[in-house]
Amino acid sequence: MSRRNKSRAVDDSNEIDLTPMLDVVFIMLIFFIVTASFVKEAGFNPNVPEPNNNPPPEDAEPNILVRISADDQIWLMEKEGERRVDGRAIRSNIERLRAEFPKAAVIIQASGRANTSAYVTVADAAREAKAPNVVLVPTDN
Repeated sequence: MSRRNKSRAVDDSNEIDLTPMLDVVFIMLIFFIVTASFVKEAGFNPNVPEPNNNPPPEDAEPNILVRISADDQIWLMEKEGERRVDGRAIRSNIERLRAEFPKAAVIIQASGRANTSAYVTVADAAREAKAPNVVLVPTDN
C-alpha cells in the first residue's frame, strides 16, 4: 500500500499549475485594451444639394448626366439616349460633351448600393476634364 501512495504523490507533484499564467494573460489583455488607441476612420461626406422640384429655365445650358447603377455600371446620358461607358473612357466622353457645352456641370446620379470607388472614378474623371461643377445626386435604387 505504501508503494501506491508514493506513486500518487509523485504524480501529483509533476502537475503544472496554470492559474498564474492565465492571470498574467488576462492582465496583459486588459492592459492592451486600455492602452490601445482607437482611430476614428474618416468617412466620405459628399456635398449633396437639397432637392429642387423647379424645372430649369428654357435657355439653360444642358448638364452632363452620369448615372451609376447598383452594380457599379456607369451610364452616360446623351442626345441619342443612355449608353454604358467603361470607367477608363468616362473622362474622354465628359471632355467631348464639355466641348459641346462648355458651362455644363457634371451631375452624378449614384445608386445608394453602388460602391464609392465607382463614384470616385467618375468624379475624378470629371475634375480631370476640368468640369466647373461636379454634383452627386444619390438615388434609392
